[in-house]
Amino acid sequence: MSTTTTAARADAAQKRLRRTLTPGRILAWVAMIFFLALSIFPFLWMIRTAFSTTRSLPSDPGSLLPVDFTWGAFQRVLGLGTQAQAIAEGGSGASVNFWLYLRNSVIYAGAVTIGQVFFCSMAAYAFARLRWPGRNIVFGVFLGALLVPPIFTSLPNFVLIKNLGLLNTFPGMILPTFLMTPFAIFFLRQFFLGINREIEESASLDGAGPWRTFFRIILPMSTAPITTLAILTFINTWNDYFWPLLVGNSDSTKVLTVALGVFRSQTPAGSPDWAGLMAATLIAALPVLILFFAFARKIIDSIGYSGSK
Repeated sequence: MSTTTTAARADAAQKRLRRTLTPGRILAWVAMIFFLALSIFPFLWMIRTAFSTTRSLPSDPGSLLPVDFTWGAFQRVLGLGTQAQAIAEGGSGASVNFWLYLRNSVIYAGAVTIGQVFFCSMAAYAFARLRWPGRNIVFGVFLGALLVPPIFTSLPNFVLIKNLGLLNTFPGMILPTFLMTPFAIFFLRQFFLGINREIEESASLDGAGPWRTFFRIILPMSTAPITTLAILTFINTWNDYFWPLLVGNSDSTKVLTVALGVFRSQTPAGSPDWAGLMAATLIAALPVLILFFAFARKIIDSIGYSGSK
């Protein structure tokens, strides 16, 4: 009896394997692995270059492993190396005030994230639940703004910030995206539409007004999409380059992305300090990578949930 059962299980397993390993599935897996490797390769190449010496890189340009392995690039990026050491390893001798620019990036990305999450959540709730004249028209205008590339609004915003005297200040960098963005409002509105109205009606019967209902009931129920929006906003702002370059080019407000561009341009007579540049880029990308991998599942689930409403 046990022999028959074991044979039946083996036969069922073989049938499942045959159903699973169809030519289409195999081709899909091969394509997925290929594109995954294609996406990861630049990051691996960045790591390889960061642990190499700039002087030794041309000697073995095709190597997938660090050429003349060293921590020197990270040391000079973090201010732990000397100029003589940097020049000896093929660097330009230029320095990056990494901790200052890191602080500026944290202030810039953090302030924009806090402002957008707070104000966009209130605006999204107003579009999803409150009834007021012209609500759908205004929301349509907001959705239409998604079709406008940010580069089109950069010049008007720059002129406005300049006339306000806010160039090279954090308020000047933060204000254009501090209050709200169309995507953030759309994202949260889709989630708020899925909340059962009976919950809000019960709160209303208990004497709660719109403000109390929003802050005491809706927000605690919306931690997942709000957390997702905060992470997406932080990552997008952290990687922003063009706008901080326009309005925050002084050392007191310069963010990491702009500082890395300046470091890249500070070339000696020869080639740029590729090892130092890749080391700085790797360190600058670590906070974003940690956030993404820590909350990847929540981001995907929240986007899928909001998009299905």
